Amino acid sequence: MLEIGVDLGGTKCAVCLGEIVDDNVKILHKCAVRPTKSVPAEKMLKLLSDDIRFCAQRAGGIGGVCGIGVSCGGPLDSRAGLILSPPNLPGWDRVPVTDYFTEKTGLRAWLCNDADACALAEWKLGTGKGCSNMIFLTFGTGLGAGLILNGRLYKGSCDMAGEVGHIRLENWGPCGYGKAGSFEGFCSGGGIAQLAKLMILEQLQSGKQPALCRGENGMEGVTAARVGEFAKTGDPLAREILRRVGVQLGKGLSILMDVLNPERIVIGSIFARCYDEIYPFAEQVIEREALPAVRKNCRVVPSTLLENVGDAAALMTAKYNYETELEHEGIQ
Repeated sequence: MLEIGVDLGGTKCAVCLGEIVDDNVKILHKCAVRPTKSVPAEKMLKLLSDDIRFCAQRAGGIGGVCGIGVSCGGPLDSRAGLILSPPNLPGWDRVPVTDYFTEKTGLRAWLCNDADACALAEWKLGTGKGCSNMIFLTFGTGLGAGLILNGRLYKGSCDMAGEVGHIRLENWGPCGYGKAGSFEGFCSGGGIAQLAKLMILEQLQSGKQPALCRGENGMEGVTAARVGEFAKTGDPLAREILRRVGVQLGKGLSILMDVLNPERIVIGSIFARCYDEIYPFAEQVIEREALPAVRKNCRVVPSTLLENVGDAAALMTAKYNYETELEHEGIQ
C-alpha cells in the first residue's frame, strides 16, 4: 500500500504521495508547496485536505493508501492528534488535525513530532538502519531529539521525550529553549549565530576586523550558515566558533550516551553540513567524558536524508503507525 505524508511547518506545508518498500522511499507525487505564513489554520487544513484527496486519487482511491502521516513541530498530543500552539505556528491552538483529515478524506491519520518523525525515517531508511537503540538530533533551527529505544519510537508520558535542547551545559552561554548555556543554545542555528556575534563583538572591541563581520552594522547578516561557509575556507574566527560548538556537542552527546546507551546517534542539518569542522572536537570530549564501554558501542554519524527528510519523515509516520496498529491487532 501507498502512504500520504503531510510536512507541516512554520514556513511551508507540503503533501506528497509515496511508496516505502523495505528501506527505500519513492515519491510518486508531490503537491505544490503551500506557504504557511499569514494563512489561518482552518484555511490551511482545507487546502491540505484538497491535496490529500488528489494524492488519494493518484493512488487509485483511498483503498490503495494505508493512511496519512503528519509531521509537525511540538508541542502536540500525538495520541489525541492535537497541535498545541507550536511557536512556529501561531494560532494553531488545540487543532484536531488528524480528526479533521480523517473526516474530510476518509483516511486514517497519525500525528508525530517532527524530530520523532525524522528519527523514524533515519531508523528505517537512513543511517540508523539495523539499530535497536538510536537517537536522532535535529541540530537545525533548534535542537530536538527523536528516540528509538528497544526497537520502538519512545515518546514519553506526554509527548515530551527527547527535548534534549533544554539540558543546561554551562551556567553562561547563548540562549536556546529559553535557557542560557543550554544544549540548544550551543548546538542550533540560532545559538551559533548568538555565539558568533558575541565573539565578533569581542574582536571588534579589541580593535580587530574579522572577515566574518567587518563592523557592528553587519551583525544582522551573521548566521550559522555564514559561519559554516567561512569555516570551510579556513577563517580562524569561524573555525574557533565551531570548535566551541563541537566541545559543547561532545558534552551533550556524552550525557545521552551514558543515560541511553545507544548504538548510533544520527545528527542532521548543520552538523551534517559542517561535520569536519565540528565533530573532531566533540569526539575529543566524548573520549574523556563518556563511559568507555558506552562510547565504544556507539557511532555518531551525519544524517543521510537531508534533501527529502521532511517528505520521508511524514511518509514513514504513516507506515510505522499503520504497521504498529496491525501488530497490536495481531495481524502480521
